[in-house]
Amino acid sequence: MIRVVIVVLILCAAVTAAVAGTDVSSLWWSAAVPLALLGLLGAWDLLQRRHSVLRNYPVLGHARFLLERIRPELQQYFIERNYDGRPFDRDVRNIVYERAKGTDAEEPFGTERDVYRAGHEFLVPSMAPCAVPETPPRVRIGGPDCDRPYDMALLNVSAMSFGSLSANAVLALNGGAAAGGFAQDTGEGGLSDHHLRPGGDLVWEVGTGYFGCRTGEGDFDPAEFADKAAHDHVKCVSLKLSQGAKPGIGGVLPGAKVNAEIARVRGVPEGRTVVSPPYHRVFSTPRELVRFIARMRDLSGGKPAGFKLCVGSRRQFLAVCKAMLEEGTTPDFIVVDGAEGGTGAAPLEFADHVGAPLTEGLLTVHNALVGTGLRDRVRIGASGKIATGTDLVKRMVQGADYGNAARAMMFAVGCIQAQRCHTNTCPTGVTTQDPRRARAIDVADKTLRVRRFQEATVASALQIMASMGVTDPAQLRPHMLRRRVDPVTERSYEELYEWLRPGQLLAEPPASWAADWKSADPDRFTV
Repeated sequence: MIRVVIVVLILCAAVTAAVAGTDVSSLWWSAAVPLALLGLLGAWDLLQRRHSVLRNYPVLGHARFLLERIRPELQQYFIERNYDGRPFDRDVRNIVYERAKGTDAEEPFGTERDVYRAGHEFLVPSMAPCAVPETPPRVRIGGPDCDRPYDMALLNVSAMSFGSLSANAVLALNGGAAAGGFAQDTGEGGLSDHHLRPGGDLVWEVGTGYFGCRTGEGDFDPAEFADKAAHDHVKCVSLKLSQGAKPGIGGVLPGAKVNAEIARVRGVPEGRTVVSPPYHRVFSTPRELVRFIARMRDLSGGKPAGFKLCVGSRRQFLAVCKAMLEEGTTPDFIVVDGAEGGTGAAPLEFADHVGAPLTEGLLTVHNALVGTGLRDRVRIGASGKIATGTDLVKRMVQGADYGNAARAMMFAVGCIQAQRCHTNTCPTGVTTQDPRRARAIDVADKTLRVRRFQEATVASALQIMASMGVTDPAQLRPHMLRRRVDPVTERSYEELYEWLRPGQLLAEPPASWAADWKSADPDRFTV
């Protein structure tokens, strides 16, 4: 409302100056013309639907775009760093923005990367590339215990809760998922009307707070869970063990963002900061975890059930694998969240120093499942700074079956990384519950952008795979991804890492895994 009043006052001032220029002195026209131009620009900013920043900050918002033009290097390099501490070679935000707008284009000149720098990775092209598949392949989620399998897209919306995101942001993400035929993970904040209204496929995530299926005492409510999991749009159910940016602590939603609607969806008091417990009440051992996943599958009517974690102790994950073997049941999927993943609120030391990066996490989970003979029953999702087709192909080489993107999807909705997610003052309306700010998101426009981004990114991944002589992710192999270890030496992932054979841990564990396998206890989480 304030921004509208300011624009109206500017236009009124322009009219007043014009009248004075006619009746008093022509000098007043020198003020009337600039004021009229500013007022018209402000009115246009309020009415246009392309830029959320301009809708919230008419006239002033143009300063941001002006600075980007003056300092193009701000667009060329990411301030953040990727999984091994190196700056991103390209501005991933710009790639996402251009694909979301449908203007993804090629650029002149060659690479600006230092290809001889230690740590540089590249995918291996084939001398016999193949045609790009006309239809993107999908991943069947659902093991032998699943009655209602789901075909997952190669790239989906990663876990982001309503509460952390505004209602309009959730609507745009789910609308994009519905239009593009991919899935949206709800995050741990419960199942809201904004997730259900557009009709997109959902992975309903349940965290330690059991929001959306919670008793008054904060315990898991099986009846409420079964009722909501039965919804047609819910295709999979997921138990969140930990998040990459803050493993070992619960999620945080500042009280300023807990309005009446969010309090109702989550089953918590309005206006009070919500801190999820760091641990689950429904299990305390690997065996109980495996049993609870099976119970979630049963309560959901046979839909795929799995869990998400940021990998820490390999021994603990092997204990879960032993529990799967002894219980005779497995999750249908496991989402590996890398420590480089983002969050709206977390202690800096957790974000920087706790948990395994996505590469190590994927290699651990993939090899553990292969070594125990369970890999064909469990699909692996990867999340943690997946934003481009290259990211997606690399993660599938490292053991993933599909990928989830959070930050890139936020870029598609309009996020500019103002890093004010926890303050409720997001300038683009993406991570705020202030209705005046959230209105800046035009849901129809951002829905289209989310769909465009996902389609273009998957198309890029398929094009890259075709250049490698591959038409399906199942054909990707570790030798197809190489890393430079020093200025004169490069090695493939097949050489750099150990890859277990099917059932190898059951028959004869290799020396590097033997101690962890021996000490892994399905009845204790031993570090």
